[in-house]
Amino acid sequence: MEALIYRGRRDLGVGEVAEPPEPRGDDVVVRPVLCGICGTDLHEYTDGPIVVPTSPHPLNGSRLPQILGHEFAARVEAVGPEVAGVAPGDLCAVMPLISCGRCDQCRQGANHRCRTMACTGLSSDWGGLAAMATVQARQLVPVPGSMTARQAALIEPTAVAAYGVDRSGMQAGETVLVTGAGPIGSLATMYALARGARRVVLVETDAERRGRGGRLGEGLGEVVTVDPASEPVVEVLADLTNGAGAAVAIECAGKEAALNVCIDAVRPGGTVVQTALHVRPATISAETLAVKDMALVGTWCYPVWDFPRLVALVSSGHLPVERVVTATVGLHDAVEQGFDLLTSGGNGQVKVLIEVAAP
Repeated sequence: MEALIYRGRRDLGVGEVAEPPEPRGDDVVVRPVLCGICGTDLHEYTDGPIVVPTSPHPLNGSRLPQILGHEFAARVEAVGPEVAGVAPGDLCAVMPLISCGRCDQCRQGANHRCRTMACTGLSSDWGGLAAMATVQARQLVPVPGSMTARQAALIEPTAVAAYGVDRSGMQAGETVLVTGAGPIGSLATMYALARGARRVVLVETDAERRGRGGRLGEGLGEVVTVDPASEPVVEVLADLTNGAGAAVAIECAGKEAALNVCIDAVRPGGTVVQTALHVRPATISAETLAVKDMALVGTWCYPVWDFPRLVALVSSGHLPVERVVTATVGLHDAVEQGFDLLTSGGNGQVKVLIEVAAP
């Protein structure tokens, strides 16, 4: 069967791999339908291997080469004898994190911080960018008939964005700053509005992304877009909040400058949540953190049990995640029209989905 195989930096292409064996125990064989390209995938492509292991992974022994794809919707093909809750034909959102269940973090219910965590599509024998894949039953969340495969494929990045907003402690009626109008920043913007934010100030340098970002609030709430190259973000926030500044800031750009804008623009006692991954060290003013008596919080992935809540929120119509999709391409076009397009920048692309099979 065909799969998109990652072998190292700039070494990515469609190749043939063996089909999954008949499922055993609580394993489930699925047929991926749509799969998103994540910022982590792009980092692997341009700067990796980073997360993808080059030596056997301590949890499951996986290593390069890797079938990519961890943001995907799939239909159940076959189930193992111990599986309950899903059946062949079910459309599911796939929660890709694989945890040991034994370490101190897992025993506390923080499986996303598992000491030996693996991930379907990054550190597993399988990924969503293949004709079929094997996952564990607990990784599957069936979606209602009213939800599209496109929406289901976006539950994983939505979980990342939602966790960042939730960790900020944002309260209804507050002004939220988000840096970066990429997929996570766009989803964080809509989620914050769905949670009752008074407004979101969305900072983005790319003009087309900024224009798209300004439309994210339609039917949800106010989005104010700012170009940091020509507008003083701190002053914009001060004007909008009677001098107070943003209550919280969600850093979704993965840039040193964006992180510092967040630190400068939040009010004293505010919170900055670092949600994007930085591939290079960032220099910040520790003194500002102290003088403002503020919090700088990091987030990693999301609670593994949060997918059903987000599926319900999206299916209710209160979180139109499909707005972030700017292109859908086939598996054989994934590199040129997906990875290369997204890493070239300046073209306004936000989220590219890869169609692995017809919905």
